[in-house]
Amino acid sequence: MRDYIIRGIDKKGNIRVFVATSTQMVEKARKIHGTSPTASAALGRSLTAAAMLGITMKGEKDTLTFKIKGDGPIGNIISVANNKGEVKGYVDNPYADLPSRSNGKLDVGGVVGKNGQLAIIKDLGLKDPYIGYTNLVSGEIAEDLVHYFHISEQQPSAINLGVLVDKDISIRAAGGYILQLLPGVEDEDIDRIEGILKKAKPISTLIDQGLTPEEVMETLFGEFEMEILDRKPIEYKCNCSREKIEEVLISLGKEEIQNIIVEDEKAEIVCHFCNGKYNFSKEELINLID
Repeated sequence: MRDYIIRGIDKKGNIRVFVATSTQMVEKARKIHGTSPTASAALGRSLTAAAMLGITMKGEKDTLTFKIKGDGPIGNIISVANNKGEVKGYVDNPYADLPSRSNGKLDVGGVVGKNGQLAIIKDLGLKDPYIGYTNLVSGEIAEDLVHYFHISEQQPSAINLGVLVDKDISIRAAGGYILQLLPGVEDEDIDRIEGILKKAKPISTLIDQGLTPEEVMETLFGEFEMEILDRKPIEYKCNCSREKIEEVLISLGKEEIQNIIVEDEKAEIVCHFCNGKYNFSKEELINLID
């Protein structure tokens, strides 16, 4: 099943829901970065969240960066998405890992750390990007994003992000959903939602059972008569190019490029997001100075 996101709203117009299946996207990220099982889960949750948030961006050139920095061994987790469903990301330490918890689940909160911040950066093509951030509450990412929406945007939300890693450390299932309460929602409906979420299976379990995003939405929130507004394919895609890397080198300034020429006589730049390598000879570096 191809990865995609659906966006829906209930009949009353009080509940907005995003549901994503992201198994292939997370598996591609795992292969690129060679992540450990726990790092795969942490990065996969981040990529899935970024994808759902990214499709809400209005401009074709707008980008959303979802960044988590805790005090755990994984370091920074960076995910970048746009409204086309294209997502890319990386972690500082892809080999960071911890023993599973007593319940058998991966210790994502431990590898991320509880002390740190979550930031969402929206580049809308203006002079300065919009930056919102909150402190981490658990390092589990979904809970931290709920806290972000509550504090930074005053938006009551329920979020579930999941990555199921198989025995061969490949990604068996991945996905997520975001439910947001809109103005006018009744207390009775809030109570019903809370009851549903308490009994709901993890999203990774539902996807592993073969459910599509439409079936997940119907299974969890069908009693609210949800209407699907749109569907958007998502994929792991890096947009790096030699031209963009040249711009990065030029931004270092003439003196720094000259230092590279004196010390190494060449340069090799590696993209954080796809591990693509770009090599520049001495002559090419001199041309950049010119």
